[in-house]
Amino acid sequence: MTDTLYDTLHAEGLISDESLDKVIKQQQKPILFSVHWEIKTLLYVGVLTLTTGLGILVYENIETIGHQFVLGLIALICAGCFAYGFKNATPFTPDKVKVTNAFFDYIILLGSISMLIFVGYLQFEYKVFGTNYGLATLIPMLVLFFIAYYFDHIGILNMAIANLAVWMGVSVTPKALLLNSNFDSQTIVYTYLVLGLMLLGAALLTQRYAFKKHFKFSYQHYGLHVTYISLLAGYFNYYESWLAAIWMLGIVALSLVMYSDAFKNRSFYFLLLVVLYSYIALSCVIIRLLSLGENEGLISFIFLYFIASGIGFICFLININKKLKSA
Repeated sequence: MTDTLYDTLHAEGLISDESLDKVIKQQQKPILFSVHWEIKTLLYVGVLTLTTGLGILVYENIETIGHQFVLGLIALICAGCFAYGFKNATPFTPDKVKVTNAFFDYIILLGSISMLIFVGYLQFEYKVFGTNYGLATLIPMLVLFFIAYYFDHIGILNMAIANLAVWMGVSVTPKALLLNSNFDSQTIVYTYLVLGLMLLGAALLTQRYAFKKHFKFSYQHYGLHVTYISLLAGYFNYYESWLAAIWMLGIVALSLVMYSDAFKNRSFYFLLLVVLYSYIALSCVIIRLLSLGENEGLISFIFLYFIASGIGFICFLININKKLKSA
């Protein structure tokens, strides 16, 4: 029926000879359907479901199972996963390792999650680290970084970065800072700033020395968000002081550096982030300047500003996208 349809369209002059040939050749080839991402998603969900299910099972039956048995079971799973990993891992290389076994990454992921559960269980039940919570988070963080680099695992690297943030006393998710609205805490602002700069520095060094260059995206992704948000938080924290200008200058300097890096690496995603955060910072300054004048008609000016700047923002992004494609 399909052949008849295309023949009819061709006879009526609606499709060309070349298009008809392409359709015929396409139908003669075997139809292949990739299930690569579907399998990877199922494996990822499987690992999370397994660890979550074990957690619920243990929680509901902890009185009858016993802590020693639970810890032994978790340690056995963890040891088994890493024994498999070390036995089947390719030799370490600073370059990206080509994965030949689709299950390998998920075995390592299961082992890493089990390791975190094991350490957390030990601390919660037996207080092996006492009240030294920094040490309780430092050790898993170092182990996760080692696993990420040795097995070339980006997923574990993200867990290690999150653990680094926990160790520094903050959550790596910028959403947490926004939801908590804890901008009055200078400790949190400075901690976020140091964390963000450390991650950005790691991203630049990773690329400069060609050591796991593909890890750069993860470092830069978290570093950019955290640094921008901490600088904006610092600006509002010192809103009534002349020090606010220094925080705004920090945003300008960061935007110039990251814009150049993103354009050099032809990354539209990071260009988008730089432009978006710069727009937010610029809008804060403009609205502040408008607020210094007459209050009459201020709301109208602000509405007009956002309409005009929004159009300009979109046009600027379209122009950048064209430049990236033509570069």
